[in-house]
Amino acid sequence: MASRPSAAKKPPAKKAAASAKAPAKKAAAKKAPAKKAPAKKAAAKKAAPPPKPAPNPTGGIYRLVRAVWLGLAHAVGAVFRGIGQGAKNLDPAHRKDGIALLLLGLALIVAAGTWSNLRGPVGDLVEIIVTGAFGRLDLLVPILLAVIGVRFIRHPEKPEANGRIVIGLSALVIGVLGQVHIAVGSPARSDGMQAIRDAGGLIGWGAATPLTYTMGEVLAVPLLVLLTIFGLLVVTATPVNAIPQRLRLLGIKLGILPDPDEDDDEVTEDDLRYDDQWREALPAARGRKRRPAPEAYDPDSAEQEALSRRRGRPRRSAVPQPEMNRPMDAVDVAAAAAAALDGAVLHGMPPSPIVADLTQGVSVGDRAETTPVPTPVPAARPKQERLPKSEVADLTKAEVPDLTKAAPDEARDLPPRAEQLQLSGDITYSLPSLDLLERGGPGKSRSAANDAVVESLTTVFTEFKVDARVTGFTRGPTVTRYEVELGPAVKVERITALTKNIAYAVASPDVRIISPIPGKSAVGIEIPNTDREMVNLGDVLRLAAAAEDDHPMLVALGKDVEGGYVMANIAKMPHVLVAGATGSGKSSCINCLITSVMMRATPEDVRMVLVDPKRVELTAYEGIPHLITPIITNPKRAAEALQWVVREMDLRYDDLAAYGYRHIDDFNEAVRVGKVKAPEGSERELQPYPYLLVIVDELADLMMVAPRDVEDAIVRITQLARAAGIHLVLATQRPSVDVVTGLIKANVPSRLAFATSSLADSRVILDQPGAEKLIGKGDGLFLPMGANKPTRMQGAFVTEEEVAAVVQHCKDQMAPVFRDDVTVGTKQKKEIDEEIGDDLDLLCQAAELVVSTQFGSTSMLQRKLRVGFAKAGRLMDLMESRGIVGPSEGSKARDVLVKPDELDGVLAVIRGEA
Repeated sequence: MASRPSAAKKPPAKKAAASAKAPAKKAAAKKAPAKKAPAKKAAAKKAAPPPKPAPNPTGGIYRLVRAVWLGLAHAVGAVFRGIGQGAKNLDPAHRKDGIALLLLGLALIVAAGTWSNLRGPVGDLVEIIVTGAFGRLDLLVPILLAVIGVRFIRHPEKPEANGRIVIGLSALVIGVLGQVHIAVGSPARSDGMQAIRDAGGLIGWGAATPLTYTMGEVLAVPLLVLLTIFGLLVVTATPVNAIPQRLRLLGIKLGILPDPDEDDDEVTEDDLRYDDQWREALPAARGRKRRPAPEAYDPDSAEQEALSRRRGRPRRSAVPQPEMNRPMDAVDVAAAAAAALDGAVLHGMPPSPIVADLTQGVSVGDRAETTPVPTPVPAARPKQERLPKSEVADLTKAEVPDLTKAAPDEARDLPPRAEQLQLSGDITYSLPSLDLLERGGPGKSRSAANDAVVESLTTVFTEFKVDARVTGFTRGPTVTRYEVELGPAVKVERITALTKNIAYAVASPDVRIISPIPGKSAVGIEIPNTDREMVNLGDVLRLAAAAEDDHPMLVALGKDVEGGYVMANIAKMPHVLVAGATGSGKSSCINCLITSVMMRATPEDVRMVLVDPKRVELTAYEGIPHLITPIITNPKRAAEALQWVVREMDLRYDDLAAYGYRHIDDFNEAVRVGKVKAPEGSERELQPYPYLLVIVDELADLMMVAPRDVEDAIVRITQLARAAGIHLVLATQRPSVDVVTGLIKANVPSRLAFATSSLADSRVILDQPGAEKLIGKGDGLFLPMGANKPTRMQGAFVTEEEVAAVVQHCKDQMAPVFRDDVTVGTKQKKEIDEEIGDDLDLLCQAAELVVSTQFGSTSMLQRKLRVGFAKAGRLMDLMESRGIVGPSEGSKARDVLVKPDELDGVLAVIRGEA
């Protein structure tokens, strides 16, 4: 029984040997069954190898030839593949031009072979191929090739019509050549190749012979005629029902039929009168019709009404359209351009340059003028789904009537604004054009990376048995927020506990979970995009202009996670703290703020004080007319400028209290309309106060030099200056508690945090975690005043070339007018030079000693200068009055307020040289 399975496992090659020794094995199996396996292995090892074939010299030569042939083939293939790869990397426009020039070259060769008697191999080849295929119509082949080549050169932007033209020409050629072949007499192949060439060629023979053989020439000719007509209609893109209209237009062009539009020149005045009547009827028609029933729900009107409420204006319904045969004016062009936009416009995406420029140069009223009319673009409305084109067209038509209210003679450089001040006198100042800022491409709403992340999240929930599913996502320029809905009786903590597992699944350490998403019953998971997008400053400002918000303090910040642009009014913040580590995008944010102000405000609207202790960040803005003082780089001068801002604030509050107004906007409006006048006998001329914007690029440097004075001034300004039109923007790359103190944080309600290096820094800026998980390069959290949770956004970016162009435009318009009293501090304590008397040299020695050693002690002056206690005390009092040492603190040494590198300036002040 034991020998059967072992016999079954033997290899087939050893079956004969095993069968010969079967009796011996059976006998041995009963005696020693344990030694069977080694015996089999030994037999297997002793098996003879298969016989080797004898060497064949013919086979070796064959392999050598085959190897050489394959090597040459691989080499030639590599050369051609390299050429193909180079053609693939070539510009598509150049590839199309190359095809067009190739067709023109072929047309020349075919023309030489068919129109003249071209000798040589090329002529014979043309005769065989072209004449043999097209027969008598070979003379038209060069013209056809030339027409196709010229079309490629003139219309390279219409590749979608190539397939239609190829099909139409094929049908046309087959039909015509078949008819020619039948007309000549339908020669057969037995008549010879020359007879076929004298007829319709091989194409005509192939098209006509089957038809005449099966149904005769009576039916073959009409079918070929129909095929010819079909090809002609396909080539010209003419439907059958449009044939009469195309024939009528052809007759008008040839002069056979009269032109009906020639009679319209006699009624030009009637057309203009009709335009005026239609414009006058717009307001009445707007409120009379086009309103849905109260009980019916119209999605388009509901969406439009929600958009109007967001923009703060009453709803405007659609307007009746003029007749189709009337010439298009600016309203028609704007409506047609906006109807061509897709749903990306309402996502905050900028319009394409082609569509945005459709309305440039079209006038309203008189068509001879070329007053630019901006394209109305709805405000950004972040939404997960894209809106259909019909909805965009309806929304745009609702905005169109406002374009007809302004006559051409009312155009001016400065648009009327609600709270914006106008330049006085005969000064003409035009705001920079938005064309100075580059346009960005439309943002993506979905990519393959998003689908892969959704699949990874679903896999994580399935593996950890969490009843949750991804219901959607909103893609931003930097991160995508995925919405996760939980099943019944599932805790939110089960999602937050999977943070590291989710980060592992999506291969990204920067995963941020929001529970819940504000306004939604869903958990948000923010994951960075592998393909980040750039947010251009020009796109945000174009949206602000389209939203008709003309407040001069409206600045562009960037784009949020939902794809909508983020703008903020500094006058409503009213102060903002910008903080982040080095390279996180803080300086780019400051550049966007300053550029936004220059693009939207005149120098009499907004004046700025720029403090740049690093000396290199804000030098590009030197000399702009919005500055009230040159850019301040000395920290001590910066402290004096902040003290001047406090004095300016007090003066403004004096005027507000004297005339009974609570805000600077109300006071400016009263001054403009003449309600407020100076008292009789006063030489003062009341003028509106501009907004004053103070931007400090590095707060840490100021807090190190003069912490007490800077903190006192900042706290005083942030507490009171809101109603006076004075606003602060504080930026720092070291958000520690000794720089951003508790008093500063308490009075600066709006925060903008970029990527930080630690959780402690995030808590200093936002009073909550989150900034330590940002990925840098403009990725930030914006927490405006009154908001509970910050909004994640990608900061806008403006290039140095754009900044230089805007600055140059502002410099060309107006020269800056500086205030001399901004950086001049008080001198009440320093006007005591007469008290020095004969102790000038001794005071200079004492100041040099104290500053160099950074140790202010009266007993040290006694020992080092060998003076008495009274003289040393008097010298210490003189140094205290000049800000060299601090006040006395009992037996402790006094604080030295001057650094060694500032010693020369201090000595010059003591000697009266400054």
